[in-house]
Amino acid sequence: MAALNFLSDGPIFSAEAGSGAAETLKTDSLLDAYSRAVIAASEKVSPAVVNVEVRQRRGPQGGGSGFIFTPDGFILTNSHVVHRASAIEVVLSDGRRCPATLIGDDPASDLATIRVDAPSLAVAELGDSGSIRVGQLVLAIGNPYGFQHTVTTGVVSALGRNLRSRSGQIMQDIIQTDAALNPGNSGGPLVSSSGKVIGVNTATILPAQGLCFAIGINTAKFVAGRLIRDGRIRRSYIGVIGQTVPLQRQLVRYHGLGQDRAVLVISVEPGSPAAAAGILSRDLIVSCEGSPITGIDDLQKLLTDARIGIATTFVVLRGAQKLEPKVAAVEARENVN
Repeated sequence: MAALNFLSDGPIFSAEAGSGAAETLKTDSLLDAYSRAVIAASEKVSPAVVNVEVRQRRGPQGGGSGFIFTPDGFILTNSHVVHRASAIEVVLSDGRRCPATLIGDDPASDLATIRVDAPSLAVAELGDSGSIRVGQLVLAIGNPYGFQHTVTTGVVSALGRNLRSRSGQIMQDIIQTDAALNPGNSGGPLVSSSGKVIGVNTATILPAQGLCFAIGINTAKFVAGRLIRDGRIRRSYIGVIGQTVPLQRQLVRYHGLGQDRAVLVISVEPGSPAAAAGILSRDLIVSCEGSPITGIDDLQKLLTDARIGIATTFVVLRGAQKLEPKVAAVEARENVN
């Protein structure tokens, strides 16, 4: 029978410890600071995290996570959690079970908004995903495999990733983290150490370890607002895949720009409006109809249904050249079963 090694709750000192004791105290102090940050953030957001249970007309029941972001019961979750659900029920952090209404579902961004009618709801505070940095501490809160309000920690591993949604469209400016996610975490919040939601957990790559992804909360704010207003989102499609990047100071000064970031074109879809307008991979998109484009979020906000069929002027940097192609966007199509 294997022997058990019981460890004490605190450091053990000896006369020979010397500087090692001080080093142990320093390490314990750092761990305490880390623990305090995780505990505070978890206690702040966890009451707003819900378990989403879904019934389908055909096939097995499913579910995931979500979080309340308004006092009147609006909840953010993933589209793939609630898509084509025949009934949705939400379990609140205090154990109350409430029927939920689907307000809007956007497979292209893998986001959905549902709503419950219940009093005394805890609300998660939304942060700014545009200000996060690689290496910063994050928490993922959700209901993996039905274990409610599970907290995992990690760091922001990378920014600006691209993932393909269930609709076949590319989701851009995705956050990569190593905070562990499992089935059931989908739709739950990715939280900063200050207790603000900076992302919506959406996917992991199996069997890889530590490759988990979340939709930036700035994208989620925009999508949720449109879903609440219209129930759906019609998008313009120009056919580029891009990434938010910093602009070199020389380019900013040379072209007299009032911004330090832009969208780098990673690829252009053959036959797309962008291709027809002459936009190439490695181009930098810096504005659209006079509005600065400082990132993917800016571009997505501008590519609404109002741009469909309209010749829109973009400002593009190609090396030292400053070009102004006109792009006539078409309506984006969804292909979701």
